[in-house]
Parts: sequence; structure tokens; C-alpha cells
Amino acid sequence: MSASIAQQVQSLRRFYNTAATRDLDWRRQQLRQLLRMTENHEKEIYHALHQDLGKSEQESWLAEVGYLQDEIRHSLKHLKKWSQARTSSTPLIAQPGRSWIQPEPLGTVLIIGAWNYPFQLLLAPLVAAIAAGNCALVKPSELSPNTSALIATLLPQYLDQQAFAVVEGAVEETTEVLKQHFDHILYTGGEAVGKIVMRAASEHLTPVTLELGGKSPCIVASDCDLEVTAARIVWSKWMNAGQTCVAPDYVLVEKAFADQLSQAIQNKLEQFYGSDPKHSPDYCKIINKRHLARLQSYLQEQTLLCGGEVEETLHYMSPTLVKDPDLNSPLMEEEIFGPILPIISLENISEAPEFINQRAKPLALYLFTQSKTLEQNVLENTSAGSVCVNDGMMFMANPELPFGGVGNSGMGRYHGQWGFDTFSHLKAVMKRSTWFDINWRYPPFNAKKLKWLKMLK
Repeated sequence: MSASIAQQVQSLRRFYNTAATRDLDWRRQQLRQLLRMTENHEKEIYHALHQDLGKSEQESWLAEVGYLQDEIRHSLKHLKKWSQARTSSTPLIAQPGRSWIQPEPLGTVLIIGAWNYPFQLLLAPLVAAIAAGNCALVKPSELSPNTSALIATLLPQYLDQQAFAVVEGAVEETTEVLKQHFDHILYTGGEAVGKIVMRAASEHLTPVTLELGGKSPCIVASDCDLEVTAARIVWSKWMNAGQTCVAPDYVLVEKAFADQLSQAIQNKLEQFYGSDPKHSPDYCKIINKRHLARLQSYLQEQTLLCGGEVEETLHYMSPTLVKDPDLNSPLMEEEIFGPILPIISLENISEAPEFINQRAKPLALYLFTQSKTLEQNVLENTSAGSVCVNDGMMFMANPELPFGGVGNSGMGRYHGQWGFDTFSHLKAVMKRSTWFDINWRYPPFNAKKLKWLKMLK
């Protein structure tokens, strides 16, 4: 196995060294082929996602297939511009001359996907890697085996097999993959494995992009539009049964408004998923029994406002609201990554930034308010990978915005041009003329030369 993976990486490197991937037409062809793959096998992709996570076709299209197709089309539209030299100014001391930044591919890259959005989170970074002109080895998550197998079957049928390879498997295969030398690694997943990836990358001084997670707060002020706010919280929290890295992890609300908000959320849950979400075709399942047991353990000694039902054979946990949990409990110390939403009461909503800043920096932060003052207070006094005001997760739909974490929630970013730049080396270039060459910078030095140099700066 080890030799096989090493040979695959070496083969990718050999092809990259032919310079074939630098050709923009080749890149466009690969992107179009990837788009064609999603179109030709849409139903198969839906089926695999349903098998792994119980996703409905509409949710699979919205968050996986349609999302990826938009990313591909956006890259095709802007590829020529992104790949062009970017003009930079040249200081007087370097005249006559000109300067520019020339994007070039990094080489052979590794992309390790996550199980919660197993199609999109593996292939969206691949879009960026292709657009930037790289070869790539992709490693799907073994926890979503049906989607992993489908990707391993389809990608070689559509993409250049000399430039792209898929490795399936679990810990053993991932360990072998990480022993290889890559020019960049993008990993999406949890903090613990992120540290393993970073340690392995350090052996080769390989740069990394880590898309992790954390406890993304949701601040709700009493001046919000309650109906819309409740709908948007429920949509963003319980999509994929809460197994989303940017899902609201807990809600901060003023004590006097907490009951109204909790009831509004419960009303929307019933409206969206019915009185028994177990039978809703739009409500997903938990990925496996181990994660279901982890989520059950979070509910011990907690006050439930609703939910808490579990059906192990179906990998099911109902949408659950927890009232004012113990802040030192695992529920509030670990990323939930499931259908549980704690509602935390504050005396005054202005306390929210301080509450958030006492914890690790989150991947996302949500604020529902009509107050410009509160909005500015939150934006200026908190740190998060992304912020969305009066909605949840919708920033993900804008390819012009970078996506990435800060602090423990990750490093680096991608989407749109940000992804292109992540998988590119932005090479600084200066070209100077030889027809004019004064000797002020050359030894032997004297006071006159120093005077002129200072004037030129």
C-alpha cells in the first residue's frame, strides 16, 4: 500500500513537471469535465449522500452539487483574469523598471475531505487546485463510504488520470498519504486530526490550509424580526442534522427575550420537520453510532426545552434545545456538531462580545439585530472566520468572499479567487532596464551617495 501511494504521488509529480497543467485550456477542460460529471451523475450523487447522511435531494443540491457547480462556473468565468500577471508599482529608486506579481501553480497538492459534506468539501478545493494549475491527490472521508466510493469511481472517468488520483481508506491509508511530500495540503475536519496533518506537513515544510470548526455563536437581540430570525436559525442549525462546521453552536439572548425566542424556534422546527422529525424526508441522520453516542452524552444533566429523542437503529436524534447549560460541561466546551442547540441567557445582550471572547475564536459568528450600534460593537470587538448579520451560513453562497478560520478554527482560506491564490505561488517579478545605471548604490560609499539615496526613497 505504502509503495502504491508513493508511486501515485511520484507519478503526479512527473506529469506536473511536463508543464501540461500550466496551459489554461487544459485547466478549463478539466473544470468542464468535473462539471459534466456532476450533471451526468446527479442522481447517483444524491443516492450516495442519502445513504451516508440521509440527505434529501434538495439539501444535497443546495449544499453539495449545486454549490460545487456554481464554484466551477465561477472559476471558469474568471480563470483568465486570475491567472494574469498583476501589475504592481515600482519605487523611484528602481526606475527605470516595472514590477508585477505572476501566479504560478504550486505543484502537486493533497486535499483531505470531511464526512459531513463529503462531496462538496472534497471537490470544491479541487476546483481551486485545478484552476491554479496543480496536480492533486484527493482523500475522501471513510466515514461517508458510499460517497467516497462514488468519487473514486467517477473522478478517473472524467479527469486526466495523469494529473489526479483518489486514495480511499481510513487511518492507515491517511497516515501513509501524509508521509508523502506535497506542495500544499488542504484539510477539512476536526482540530485533533488538524494537528496531526500539520505535524506531518512540517516534516517536508509543506504549507497547510486547515478548515476546522469550533463553537460558532449566534447572538439574538430582542429587536430582531422574530419570525425570520427563528426560521433562519433553524435552517442553518438543523441542515444536515447540525453536522455543519459553520452551524450555530449556541445562542446568546437576553433573559427577558429567551422564552419568546425558544418558542419561536420550536414552532419553526415543527413547521419545517413536522411533529415527529424522525419521519421527515428533509431531516438527516447522524453519521454513525459513535457520533450519536457522543451527542447523547452531551445531554446528561441538562435542562431540555424540546427534543432529546434517540433511535439508534436509524442513527437519529431529534432537534434538541437546551436551556442555560453548565458552561463547564462538555456541551459547552466541545464543538457539538449535531442537532443540539443550547440557549444561553444574558442579563444584557451587550455582554455577548465578552462571553465570546472568553472562548476560542469561532469559524463563524451570527448576529440578529436591527441595531447598528450592536452590530458595530460585535464586528469591532469579536474575532471569527466569517460573520453573518441577520442570517445564518449565507456567506457561503458568495464566491467573492473568502472562507476560512482564525485561531483554533483554522488557517488559510479558499472559495473563488481566494482558492486560486491558496493553490498558487504569487511570484514577485521585477524587470529593469540597463540603459540607465547610476552608481549611488555601489561601493565605495560616501556622504553624497547616501544623500541621493535618501532623496530617492
